Amino acid sequence: MSSHLFDQAIALTPLAPNLYRGETSEAFENMVGPFGGSTAATLLNAVLLHPQRLGDPVSLTVNFAGPVAAGEFEIEATPLRTNRSTQHWLILQKQNGEVVTSATAFFANRRETLTEQPLGPPAAPAPQTLQRIDLSIRNWFRQYDFRFVHGIPLMRRPADQPADTESLLWVRDFPERALDYASLTALGDVFAPRIFMLRETFTPSGTVSMTHYFHATRDELEKVGTGFVLGQARASRLHANYSDQVAHLWSEDGVLLLTSTQSVYFKE
Repeated sequence: MSSHLFDQAIALTPLAPNLYRGETSEAFENMVGPFGGSTAATLLNAVLLHPQRLGDPVSLTVNFAGPVAAGEFEIEATPLRTNRSTQHWLILQKQNGEVVTSATAFFANRRETLTEQPLGPPAAPAPQTLQRIDLSIRNWFRQYDFRFVHGIPLMRRPADQPADTESLLWVRDFPERALDYASLTALGDVFAPRIFMLRETFTPSGTVSMTHYFHATRDELEKVGTGFVLGQARASRLHANYSDQVAHLWSEDGVLLLTSTQSVYFKE
C-alpha cells in the first residue's frame, strides 16, 4: 500500500464479488464524519479496482444519505449494465447494514473526436507566487496545499467589497501526489460551503448530493502529475436551507479537467 495518507484513506480490501471493506481515516475527518471528497473517492475506487470495470469515469453522482461513523464500512459496487463501450454502476456504502452513502457512476472507453473548450480558466497568478494558506479548521484541510487568489472561507472581507460566493484557488495534495481519477474526485470537493463566504462565519452545513463530470483523459492527468490545479467555485442561489455550488478545475496549462455541481444544506 502507498504511504500517502490519501491512498490509505481510500484503500479497500475485497471481501466477495462486488463487495469491499474499508475504514475511515482520522487524517480526513470533517465536521461530521469523513471529508466528503475522500468518501466520494473511496466509492469511485471500488469501481476502479473492480475486475469487471470498463474504461474510465465520465460522471459520478454521490448522495450523502447519513453520517459515516468512524471505523469500518462495506462498499458494494455493482455493474448494472455493460455495453460495447459504456458501463453503468451502482455503489452503496454501508455501516451496520444501513446505507450511509449511495452513488451511481458512468464509465466509458473514450475515443479521439472533436475537441472544443468554450470555458477557459479565469486569470490567476502562478501558484508559485502565492503563499500556502494553512486551513487547519478540520483534519482534512491539512492534506492539501491551498494557494488562494481570493475567496478564503471565513475570512472577513474589506468593508467596500460586496458579498460574493466565489473562491478562486490553486490546490494539490499535500504532500505532493500524482493526480489520478481518485484524487481528482476529492479535489472537486475541497471548496468550503458557499454560505461561509456570505456570512463570514461558521454555519452548520454539508453536501447532500454531488455530481462530478470528468473531462480529463488519463494522458491529461499524467501531464498534470504532481502540479497544481486551478479551482473556481460559486453558488447561484442560497434559499430555504439549501444552495447549489458549481465548481471547475483546470490544469496549469488551462485544460478543463472537472466540472462539479452540488446541492448543499445549511442551517438558518
